[in-house]
Amino acid sequence: MVVPTPIMAEGERAATRYVEFFTAHIRNRNTRAAYARASSAFFAWCEQHGLTLPAVQPVHVATYIEQIGRELSAPTVKQQLAAIRMLFDWLVVGQVVPHNPASAVRGPKHSATTGKTHMPTRDEAKALLTSIETDSLIGLRDRAVIGALFYTFARVSAATAMRVEDYYPIGRRMWLRLHEKGGKRHEMPVHHSLQEYLDAYIAAAGIETDKRSPLFRTVEGRSGRLTGEAMTQPDVFRMIQRRAKAAGVATKVGCHSWRARGITAYLENGGLLEHAQQMAGHASARTTKLYDRRGEQVSLDEVERIVL
Repeated sequence: MVVPTPIMAEGERAATRYVEFFTAHIRNRNTRAAYARASSAFFAWCEQHGLTLPAVQPVHVATYIEQIGRELSAPTVKQQLAAIRMLFDWLVVGQVVPHNPASAVRGPKHSATTGKTHMPTRDEAKALLTSIETDSLIGLRDRAVIGALFYTFARVSAATAMRVEDYYPIGRRMWLRLHEKGGKRHEMPVHHSLQEYLDAYIAAAGIETDKRSPLFRTVEGRSGRLTGEAMTQPDVFRMIQRRAKAAGVATKVGCHSWRARGITAYLENGGLLEHAQQMAGHASARTTKLYDRRGEQVSLDEVERIVL
C-alpha cells in the first residue's frame, strides 16, 4: 500500500495508523479497495493544492466533494465522502489529527427507487443459457456459474467464494451455502434446474470429493482444463460478456444483471417481496425493491398507447 505524501509528512506513527485503517479496520476486500482509491485521490488533491494533513479543514473537503461531483455520480461521491470521513475518524481516535474535517460536510442528495443494473429480458436470459455448449467442461462450468447467480440471487463475490463443500444435501434436497458481505453465511435450497447444472459440472470436473477446493475454477490457458484456483469477479464478468456476445444479447449485462433478473423473475411469478429479501440476503426490503423491474414493462406498455 502506498501511503500518501501528506500522511508520510506527519511521521511514522501517522503512516502506520493510515495503513492500519485499511488492514485492521476494514475487513471487506471490495470496501477496502474502494476506500483506498478514494483516500488516495483525496490526498493527491491535497498535495496538489499544498495542503498538509493538519491544515485540512471542512472547507477543503467540501471543495473537493463539490469538484468531483461535477464528474462522478452522486452514489460514487457519497462513497468517497464516507471513505474520507471514516479515515479521519480513525486518525482522530489514534490522535494523529485533533478533529475530523469531513464530519460537517454533507454529500449530494440521492434517492433511488429503481436500481441502475442492466438486466437481460426473459428471452435474452433464456437465449444466453441455452446457447452455452454442454459438451465441454468450460461450458458446463459457465452455465453453472450463471445459474448460481440467477437462481440464488447471489452476489458474484459470494458465488466465487464457494467451495465444493458448500453444495451439500439435506435429506433429498441439495443446498448451497453462500458467503456474503460482512462474513454472513446465507444458506438456501437449490432450484432443480441449478441442481442439474451443478451436478453435471461437478461430475465432469471430477471435484466431488475435493470438498475444500474452490467450486468454480479458472481454466489453464487454452487447454480446457481447470486449475485449482477460484474464479474472480473479473473472470466471471469477462465470461458473461463473452457468452452474451455469442448469444446475440443486446442488453449490456454483467455479473449483477443475473441477480436483478432472478429477483424480478421470482416476483413476476407471484413471489413475495419479503421472501425475495430473505433469499437475497438484504437487510432491508427497500434494497430488494431496487431489483424489482416489473414496473418497467408496465411503463413501456403505457408509452405504446401514445398513437396518432
